[in-house]
Amino acid sequence: MRKLIHKLFLLSTLSIVFYGCEGSQPIDEVFDDISRGAILRTLSANNSYNIFDATSAFEAQLEESDLENGDLLSEVNLYISFVDNQDDGTDRDVAEQLFNSFAASELGISDSGLPLIDVSISLTEAVAAVGLSDGEFFGGDQFIFRFEVVLTDGRVFSSGNANSTVTGGSFFRSPFRYTVTIKCVPPAPVPGDYTIDLEDSFGDGWDGAFITVTIDGTSQDITINSGSAGTFVVNVPMGTTSLVFEYTPGNFESEHTYTITAPTGETAAEDGPGPTPGPITLNICNG
Repeated sequence: MRKLIHKLFLLSTLSIVFYGCEGSQPIDEVFDDISRGAILRTLSANNSYNIFDATSAFEAQLEESDLENGDLLSEVNLYISFVDNQDDGTDRDVAEQLFNSFAASELGISDSGLPLIDVSISLTEAVAAVGLSDGEFFGGDQFIFRFEVVLTDGRVFSSGNANSTVTGGSFFRSPFRYTVTIKCVPPAPVPGDYTIDLEDSFGDGWDGAFITVTIDGTSQDITINSGSAGTFVVNVPMGTTSLVFEYTPGNFESEHTYTITAPTGETAAEDGPGPTPGPITLNICNG
């Protein structure tokens, strides 16, 4: 029954997707297209590596869905490419190449009873796959992972032939393509002065929102009670073993923006309007 409900919902939703794009297409042709369609729904995926941790990994769980509950799936191909974002006069971009192929028979089964693609690719593995060595990749560079679904009738689906409803819609969540940025998350706190700039676009303060800075267990809250901006400096002493920045939301979140500048002069973190609640990851490559 669960699979039947899923199939009927997918059919009705896909008919809206295809009809919206092909409004003049005869309805029998629309349903013929749908019968050969497939998506990879994102169950979970992260979007960063840590240059200071070679074991940090891109991890993703994807669920393949088609009108035969996975029986149309032949294989899933995974491609990798590298984007050099350094302005140093050397182009280290690496064109897309096949990283791995997963036959349908090799895949797991999701809680919905559909084929499950479960990948974990460490920074070491990604670097080796594109033929780079230490000193040839840096914070801010990116790996692109693109998945491709191949059906038993030879049809292929990926980011190049899926519309925005499929790739970005709240139900499908099927971008097929994931950008993983290399970040610099220091293994120990970088000492010195951190500058925290807060902005409120309406000009009435942060409406109850604040950033908590905790240094070796001692916390202080930073906010602006009125006005459109405020700048604060927090000193992290040499020898500090624990440093945590955390954002707590308030009202009118669309008005709030912050920037944290590290002692090195780098932008360690920035977010907003509407910053993400919770711990703030600091990105400091020159610490």
